[in-house]
Amino acid sequence: MDKSKQRALTKWLKSQSVLAKPWLVATIGIAFTSGLLLIAQAALLAHLLYQLIIEQADKYSLLPSFIGLGAVVLLRAACSWAKERTGYRCGQTIRHHIRQLILNRLHELGPVSIQGRPAGSWASLLLEQVEELQDFFARYLPQMAIAVLIPVVILVTVFPINWASGLIFLITAPLVPFFMALVGIKAADANRKNFKALQRLSGYFYDRLRGLPTLRLFNRTDAEAEQLHLASHTFRKRTMEVLRLAFLSSAVLEFFTAISIAVVAVYFGFSFIGELNFGHYGAPISLFTGLFVLVLAPEFYQPLRDLGTFYHAKAQAIGAAESIVEFLDAQPDTGTQGQETPDLEAVTITARDLEVLSPDGHVLAGPLNFDVKAGEHIALVGVSGAGKSSLLNALLGFLPYRGSLVVNGCERRALSLTHWRQAISWVGQNPQLFHGSIRDNIALANPDATPESINHVMTQAYVDEFVMRLTDGLAHPVGDRNGGLSVGQAQRIAVARALLQDGALWVLDEPTASLDAHSEQLVNLSLHTATQGKTCIQVSHRLDALDNCDQVWVMADGAITQQGKFKDIAAQGQLADMLASADRRNLDA
Repeated sequence: MDKSKQRALTKWLKSQSVLAKPWLVATIGIAFTSGLLLIAQAALLAHLLYQLIIEQADKYSLLPSFIGLGAVVLLRAACSWAKERTGYRCGQTIRHHIRQLILNRLHELGPVSIQGRPAGSWASLLLEQVEELQDFFARYLPQMAIAVLIPVVILVTVFPINWASGLIFLITAPLVPFFMALVGIKAADANRKNFKALQRLSGYFYDRLRGLPTLRLFNRTDAEAEQLHLASHTFRKRTMEVLRLAFLSSAVLEFFTAISIAVVAVYFGFSFIGELNFGHYGAPISLFTGLFVLVLAPEFYQPLRDLGTFYHAKAQAIGAAESIVEFLDAQPDTGTQGQETPDLEAVTITARDLEVLSPDGHVLAGPLNFDVKAGEHIALVGVSGAGKSSLLNALLGFLPYRGSLVVNGCERRALSLTHWRQAISWVGQNPQLFHGSIRDNIALANPDATPESINHVMTQAYVDEFVMRLTDGLAHPVGDRNGGLSVGQAQRIAVARALLQDGALWVLDEPTASLDAHSEQLVNLSLHTATQGKTCIQVSHRLDALDNCDQVWVMADGAITQQGKFKDIAAQGQLADMLASADRRNLDA
């Protein structure tokens, strides 16, 4: 990663800290207070040792100093606790905000863009990589200010007492951040590679785990296990490289800190035996001065050492932020900017020279010209890849387009997508249910739906046929990938969900493609009743049911090649070929 990109990512990370500025300021303020208490602690400790060793003072006469020292220690402990709490809240606030940014962008991009990457990589982006930003905001950013404030306060305290030790501090202090930066540049690049390897491993593992039955049937489990082993080995190497650089950074910082403290100790040692006679202001160096400065010496470098330790957190954050920023900056034009909210009680659609585009701008379908009247039923047919799903995705607002696509007199890209989608009831060929109960899945679009409404749509979708046989009824839990339910049962729940939405436009993407005969019959009955009087666009693989539609559109290579009533176009063109092919398959069966 080049330096300009690192600077840009660091700038982006710092810009996010504005959201948690009160927590950040509180963390720095508490740490500064702790630094002042540290100086008081060093002074009390040096005073007690000087009085006990040199002045031979009675220990009972020093009781106030002992009490003061204990109180300072307790106050510093309280400051450390409070600093950790406020630092954590700072990081937590920003992590929540960044996760919300990612979720909002996923919502804007829609399923077409999301399906372009493995599910595991999204999980890694949203969970692990955002989590790696915590220490940057909770520790590194506050420490940047603390690493300046505390040493300056100590220098201001030490210079009036002994300018030589203050000069040693001043000269040796820059060595720590200098070598920290040298190691940190390499660490940032190692973290970036580590996160890339983690994304690949997460996506690979999730996809293979989901497809384990298929791998077993094709006897590919051993081969895929070997590939998974290689991917995990790569990730292990990347992780060990990051740890190696982290330990190297700590070792370098400890080395230069120890050297600097040793120089201060040697100076005072030679001063006490009379070999060095400079650094003071005329008065001889006392044990109090030496102890006071030597107690402060490790604490002078400690903020810099902590900054070096947390510099690894900065490297982690930069590595994690690269993928996050790339994702947030990728903004395909899906037409999400609209604010228009026309009346959608009845839906009409008009397209002129419509070209549906992929998120990166390639033409997927078009140019298309068509008119859909209110209450009209349209059947879309064609081979796989003909452009049917692309057209539906443009209509739903998941894909950008060129040309004109007008809904109720308003250009679709000018519509408020929230308002538009509230008028759509959608049923796809692969029903997606979520963790929760059957009731939760039916009431997805309307969590406040009354029991009467839910029972009504259950009856319409024939969900009650199998729910009554379940011990828990509507409270029956739904597992991952519709676990515990058959495909037909899950599809009937999806139809009930669409019925509860009660949209003016029904979009059906082969809703019976994966069903058995019994479930297909029930779902078709439900949909036929539900779409009466509603505008409906349906992708269909059942050519024998097309005569019930007002229009049939035959698509091929992204274009509508035939358009009209089924009886008018069934004997010619591509539709005739498709019907003949279907008849041959039925005869062969």
